[in-house]
Order: sequence, then structure tokens, then C-alpha cells
Amino acid sequence: MTSTSSRPSRLDPELAARLKRSADGLLPAIAQQYDTGEVLMLGWMDDEALHRTLTTGRCTYWSRSRQEYWVKGDTSGHFQWVKSVALDCDADTVLVKVDQVGAACHTGARTCFDTDVLLKDGGCDDSTTDQ
Repeated sequence: MTSTSSRPSRLDPELAARLKRSADGLLPAIAQQYDTGEVLMLGWMDDEALHRTLTTGRCTYWSRSRQEYWVKGDTSGHFQWVKSVALDCDADTVLVKVDQVGAACHTGARTCFDTDVLLKDGGCDDSTTDQ
């Protein structure tokens, strides 16, 4: 896997200094439907992808398999229009609230998280959980 840390970026240096990236220079980016809270997908961003997302209003990700940037919707027509972007408390994950047009998943499903549900509706006895 190629590191993206040597790739030039226009991201604000103060913001870039705060980010905690993986060894390959990437941050996980969770896409969530802004009005319903539905979790749509997980993608990866380097500094430049985050900069593009912040400045264009469209989600830009780094494709680990193709080793290139991709803007959600450019080939599929399933756009993600950015409503807000937040960094988590550890500065190692980005939450992008979007208005998703069409499917978010490459399989054509609305979300990447609806076909293989491992646990539904809690599934544990409340009396045994930590208080």
C-alpha cells in the first residue's frame, strides 16, 4: 500500500497538524445521512481528500484499491452533498453528514451496513450490563 503522506495537500496546516492518521496516511471517514442519522458507508481520506471535501461540498475519498481520488457520484450518479464535517475527539476519524442521492454502497444498496446484521435490538440482558 502506498503512503499518501508524501502527496501534496492544500489542507490548512493547523488542521493537518491535529490529525492522527493510519500508517498509510489515511483517516476513516464515516458518511451519515444528515437528516435521519442513517450510517451510509465508511471511506478513507488523506489530507487532500479532506481538503477537497471541505471546499467543494462533495465527498472526496482516497481509493486504496485504485490508488486515486474518487468523488462520490462522479461515475455512479449517487452523489453525497456535504452538510457538515466533524473530527472526533481523538482527531483520528471524520464524520461527514451528507445528503445522499441514490445508493451509498457500491453494491447498489442504500447503505453498506444493512445486509449482514450481526446483532439486532440489543440482544443482551440489561441486568448484566455495566452501569
